[in-house]
Formats: sequence, C-alpha cells, structure tokens
Amino acid sequence: MAANDKEMPILGHIRELRNIILTSAFALAIACLVSYFFANQIIEIFTKPFMGIDSLVDKSLVVSSVAEGFVAQLRITVIAGMIISMPVHIFGIVRFIFPGLTTREKRIVLSFLICSLILIVVGAYFVYFWLIPLAINFLTRPYFVPESVGFLLNYESNVFYILTFIFWAVVALQAPLIMEILMVLKILKRRQVWKATRFIIVAIFILAAIVTPPDIASQIGVATPLIVFYFLAILVAKIFKFGED
Repeated sequence: MAANDKEMPILGHIRELRNIILTSAFALAIACLVSYFFANQIIEIFTKPFMGIDSLVDKSLVVSSVAEGFVAQLRITVIAGMIISMPVHIFGIVRFIFPGLTTREKRIVLSFLICSLILIVVGAYFVYFWLIPLAINFLTRPYFVPESVGFLLNYESNVFYILTFIFWAVVALQAPLIMEILMVLKILKRRQVWKATRFIIVAIFILAAIVTPPDIASQIGVATPLIVFYFLAILVAKIFKFGED
C-alpha cells in the first residue's frame, strides 16, 4: 500500500505486498548468514546457564549422534536470523497497513510496537538472568538428584530448552499489552475484564505452567509479572478511560 495513495488499485497492493515479502526474505537470508559466522558465540550464550551445575559430567554438554551438532547449529542460525531480521518484517507490515489507518489507530499501533519491544527486551533479560538459573538450580538440587549421581546433558535438547523457555515466556508477557490494545479499541470493556479477574488469574497460572519447566519456582516467576501487568493494564485503562461502556 503506497504511503501517498490510499486509493491504490488491488494490483498495486499485490505488488507492494510482493516487494515487502521479497525484502523480508532478503533480510532473513542476510541475518542468517551473519548468525552463521557468529554461531559459536550465540550457542555459548545458551549453554552457559548449565555450566554452574556442580555434578555436570566433564562440565560440558554432550551430543548423542554425529549429525546433532550440525543440525543444532543450523536450527540456531535460522532462529537467530529470524530474531535479528524481525525489525525489517515488522517495519514492512506497518508500512503496508499504515495508510489505511486513522491518526488515532496509527498512534495505537506505534505505542503497541514500542511497548512490545520494551517487554521483549525486559522479558528476555528477566528470564535468562533470573528465571532460568532459578529453574536449573531447583531441578538439579540434591532433593531430586542425589549428589552421587552426575548429569550427562544432551547438547541439542538443552540448548533448545533455553530457547523455548525464553520464547514462550516473552510471548506470554505480550498478553496484557494485547488486552490493553483491545480495550483502547473498545473491543473489550474494562468492566468485563475486571469481573473476569479471578478466571484470568487462574488462566495465567495455567499458561505459566505450560510455558515453563515443571517446577513451581519458574511458574510463579512467570505468573507474578503477568498478574502485575494485568492489573497495571486495568489501572492504565481506568486512568485514560479506555474500554468504557
């Protein structure tokens, strides 16, 4: 959709969408190439949390097949490339839909993107430096695994354990922001959201149990910020009169 032509014909929209897709694909390819050259440094980031386990055999992760190292590095390269190129994809989507939005809707979208970026950065930092060490220490304590038993951890599965944990926790932290946007757009009513509080809190703990390892510490660690952000979203909606009848 051209920025200066809101009446662009359908073929023009298709060409614009094609250009955006091609640009995103090119950005992804370049980002994957860059990630490939820095794959060892990226992998080290996701293996470091396991180095603090005292009973880890040889203080290293192990592979169980010849191809495992190659496959893991390839998958991590693609995932890192997707993350690095994400701003290009988001910019393309915003550029395509912006001309069809009102001024108010444009402000809402921009505010959403800024807040979403902040939540992603803060959430990833919180999970990597606080929740993951807490979960690993909890799950490897002598109560569950005797001190006489050592850990022989698989390289690929445990690296992707860290990646998956961070990804789903960060996605979960977007939920209160999405709820706020829905109240701004009056799709959700603030009164209805408030009445459903007890059900939403139960849903938050269920979601936290799904996206985190099977231990109460990390589940509470994810659920608590979500509950705080939930009530903060309601407070902001009340102050600015979002989602009123």
